[in-house]
Amino acid sequence: MTMTEWEKMLAGLPQNDRAPELEARRLTAKRLFRAYNKTTEEDAEVREGIKQKLFRSVGKNVFIEPDFICEMGNNITIGDNVFMNFGCIIFDMGEVTISSHVMFGPRVGIYTTSHAFDPEERIANVVVSKPVKIGDRVWVAADVKILQGVTVGNDSIIGAGSVVTHDIPAGVIAAGNPCRVIRKITEQDRWVKK
Repeated sequence: MTMTEWEKMLAGLPQNDRAPELEARRLTAKRLFRAYNKTTEEDAEVREGIKQKLFRSVGKNVFIEPDFICEMGNNITIGDNVFMNFGCIIFDMGEVTISSHVMFGPRVGIYTTSHAFDPEERIANVVVSKPVKIGDRVWVAADVKILQGVTVGNDSIIGAGSVVTHDIPAGVIAAGNPCRVIRKITEQDRWVKK
């Protein structure tokens, strides 16, 4: 049985990035995120309806500032109490899971796909996609870029301007290009003492 390009994409296999079935899904996502970006805070019900159509699933109390951009939309799962600041972009040919109580600074980018390294494959639109997972209670600061195949553990912080190329464990502050663990988050980091 021959796999569709969509099935290859979900399986992490090489696929044709410009296959008509993928282009059709992109077009649907573009129409939805463009409509979302034209709304205001007064359009809460309209925004909620668009989010329900755009994403695979979306939790409660999810606030996304414009101008939000995604590639497929229906490969994105979002938990409860998530805030995405202005200008976030998610290229979700690979699955993207954003857990609950997550905050994104402005211009955060998640990129699940890599173009082929071989030039002949690259001009033939061959790509491979891998999932990205953001754990619970993670703060991803401004201008962070998260690349394919990365998991960010629960409770961690990714510092502004970082490029995350590999998994980040739970409960740490990580930053840099490439992003690396700086230290664990401890009780000394509390601003309000218990």
